[in-house]
Parts: sequence; structure tokens; C-alpha cells
Amino acid sequence: MKVLMTAVVMTATLAATLATPSFAADEGGCFVAGNLVQADFALPHAAAAIAAKHLNVVVLGSASSSLPGASGATNAYPARLEASLTRRLPGVAVKVVSHTKARETAADMVKTLRQALQDEKPDLVVWQTGTVDAMLGVDPDQFQGALAEGLDALRDNKSDAVFMNMQYSPRTDSMIAMGAYVEAMRFIAVQREILLFDRLAVMNDWNEMGVFDLSAATKKIDVAEQVHDCIGRLLSRLIVDGANLAKASNMGAGPMDTPHREIH
Repeated sequence: MKVLMTAVVMTATLAATLATPSFAADEGGCFVAGNLVQADFALPHAAAAIAAKHLNVVVLGSASSSLPGASGATNAYPARLEASLTRRLPGVAVKVVSHTKARETAADMVKTLRQALQDEKPDLVVWQTGTVDAMLGVDPDQFQGALAEGLDALRDNKSDAVFMNMQYSPRTDSMIAMGAYVEAMRFIAVQREILLFDRLAVMNDWNEMGVFDLSAATKKIDVAEQVHDCIGRLLSRLIVDGANLAKASNMGAGPMDTPHREIH
């Protein structure tokens, strides 16, 4: 009984510690949900780019990929992803370009994607989508078809892909039926062997563990900035792990970076 009570006290203390902004913004707070971010599939084009000492990434997303204000672009997750990848991959020139538009469905994004592939020639595209389709009630089969069309374009242009699903909010979770779109992304990710950054599950985990109070995230820009920083860090780890997996399986060399470690 004493051991059980000690464990309960330690858990409560940890949750209280994680809830403080200073801890939530650092690696410990971010990586509370790290078990939900696993590189199940390889990123061969990203691995080849890293080996050549350059990595071009395009983030394709909607409004939730950006932050308001003069410093919004600097603090949003695409910029934090670039900063984290630069730390993790010393000697590699990392460039992350963001193409985000509000209220675009996955089908709308395919047009933007084709133009970005032509203009940026990315090694990797992070495709964040699903929320607008769910809000508008787009047929889930049409949503999945748009994802498949975009992946075909990425394959033809020899670019890797990472899917990112919706963000979690306690205030809207019961208002928008996202289940069918979450499952559609998960299905096609497994079918096509595409990495999925499960932002919905990660943010839900942060909320339940007390890392962030997401009910206040839309009202407090500092909370939103910390969430974006953590997403950038976790996404960076997923990309590096996926590239390491490609290198280990296809090139037979040692790892480019120790998995799950942030280099400062």
C-alpha cells in the first residue's frame, strides 16, 4: 500500500511539473507523447538528401499550420521543424518551406502540392490535412481518393511523404465528426507505407497528462507557440528516424543520428 501511494504521489507530482510552461516547452514535456510517434516506414529520398548534405522539406497545410501575429511564422511548427532538424543533422543544409491556406480540402491541396513539387523540388512533403474535409462533411471516400492522388504525384516526383492529421481541441472534439477521416488517413498510410504523424493523438495525450491546457490554447498565444514548438521537435524526430531506417535497410551504414535524441 505504501508503494502504491508513493507511485500515485510521484505521478501527480510529474503531472504538476509538466503543466508549468517552462517544462512544457522543453524536450521533457514535448516527449511525454513520444511513444505515439514511431517511424514504421522508411524515408529513402530524405535519407539520400541528408547523405548529400541538404534536405528540402515542404509543409502543406491549412490554418492550423500557422500562428497569428508578427512572430507567427517564426514560432509556427514548420519553422520549429527546420530549427530542430538543423540541430539534429549538423552539417546538413535544411530548408523548410510552408504552403498553407485556410479552408482547403485535401482535393484543393493536391493542386497546391503539384505546384510546390514543381517550384520547390522537395525531398519530403509533410501533408497536414483532414480538418476542413471533416468540417465540410466531404465524402470520406473522396477524401481518401484525394490523398491517393497526392501520393501518386509525390511518387512521380521522387519525394517522400509524412501525413499529419487534425489537431485536438477539447472544445471542438464533440462538435466535428473526425473519425472517418482519421481512419482514412491511417488506412492509406499503412497501404502506401507512409509515415503518419498522429497529431490528434499526441495533443490529446498532452491534454490528458497536463502538459498543456488545450482548452485555453486558442486564447493564449504562448500556449499555442509551445504546442507548435513541441510538434516541430517530435516531427523532426520522426523524420530523422525514418531516414535512419532507410539508411539502415538500404545503405547498410550506421545511423545518421541517435534516434529520439534532440541535439542542442
